[in-house]
Amino acid sequence: MRALLTLLHRWFGLFIAVFLAIAGATGALIAWDHELDAMLSPKFYHAVDVSQGKVQPMTSLQLADKLESEHPELKVSFMGTAIEPGEAHNLFVVPTNGVEGSLGYNQVAMNPYTGEIQAKRQWGEPVLAADHLMPFIYKLHYSLHIPSVGGTDLGMLLMGIIGIVWFLDCFIALSISFPSLAQWRKSFAFRWRASNHKLTFDLHRSGGVWVWGLLLVMAITSISMNLGHQVMRPLVNALSPITPTPFETQALSEAKSPTLNREAVTRLAEAEALKLGINKPLGGLFYGSQQNIYQVMFYQPGYAHGDWGLGNPSLYFDGASGKLLGTEIPGEGSAGDIFVQLQFPLHSGRILGVGGRVLVTLLGLMVTTLSVTGIIIWARKRLARKTIMLRGAMGAELVNG
Repeated sequence: MRALLTLLHRWFGLFIAVFLAIAGATGALIAWDHELDAMLSPKFYHAVDVSQGKVQPMTSLQLADKLESEHPELKVSFMGTAIEPGEAHNLFVVPTNGVEGSLGYNQVAMNPYTGEIQAKRQWGEPVLAADHLMPFIYKLHYSLHIPSVGGTDLGMLLMGIIGIVWFLDCFIALSISFPSLAQWRKSFAFRWRASNHKLTFDLHRSGGVWVWGLLLVMAITSISMNLGHQVMRPLVNALSPITPTPFETQALSEAKSPTLNREAVTRLAEAEALKLGINKPLGGLFYGSQQNIYQVMFYQPGYAHGDWGLGNPSLYFDGASGKLLGTEIPGEGSAGDIFVQLQFPLHSGRILGVGGRVLVTLLGLMVTTLSVTGIIIWARKRLARKTIMLRGAMGAELVNG
């Protein structure tokens, strides 16, 4: 049985090693995506007040209206609603003609003091320039930049399959990491002064044992985030019902323009948040034109991804009537709802704030280390087997000759 498990671990590991090495290295970086992007792309984050305090900065709603009125070829799909002093305002846009990519950009940074566009880019575009680097790395992490075909995101599908194999291999690897219960301490030890071969083996085996629980969490959350609707949600739904969002229950149709404007929606959202006891400020506004739904998110400026806990609350409103269509409050709902809420905070480490992000960075580097050491161990053993076979063949030739 052990021989079979070892064989499975070898081939499962070789199948996922390169993908996990990339995911680990990029995951270590994107734990700090906002901070790194601000360093590399300052025009998307910093705005200069040329009036030196003499001009009142424009609100986020005013900037969005200005952008759409001056550029009828686009409409705002997402915007932050709070601007810190000295910060640029970022908006995500889509083309009004419905042809994806026709604008050449989907993110715009505006100066709230002048109302001017000071930077724009296609988020996630495979360009290695400084102002594109972090979005490129972020998208590489979850899709490898593999293009979609027929509406199917092949990159996310592949990474979801990698997650399933990784999940299975976690249990296989653990079972073969303890060849003898009597010598279990060896499976946790590192022979730092031993040969490179032995240290490489210890980094792979013992390193994996020490962080096994965290690796399992990463594998599960990877499946959830890449194959949520195909795999994870049906499984969880069978145990505890998951409340669908209005975006999931509302049928898609041709893109619409909302009857209700953004300012009216923010007033409705703030009034509803007061009733529900949401104590975070209104942080972001998303409009889904194909369902005619507004999603209003509540968070402190700079924490769109959440920080501590299960993420940010959201309210959903009908774009025509302003009717409240649904709520998403972290920590509330069925066990299935809370499981879903846990996935991104766990995967990103943000469930534990800055400390969790540090942990995810270290874990990402460890995943890359385990992948690289696994390939090295396999290559060494393969070379050793070839050498033995070659010597055997040469010996046979000598005997027969």
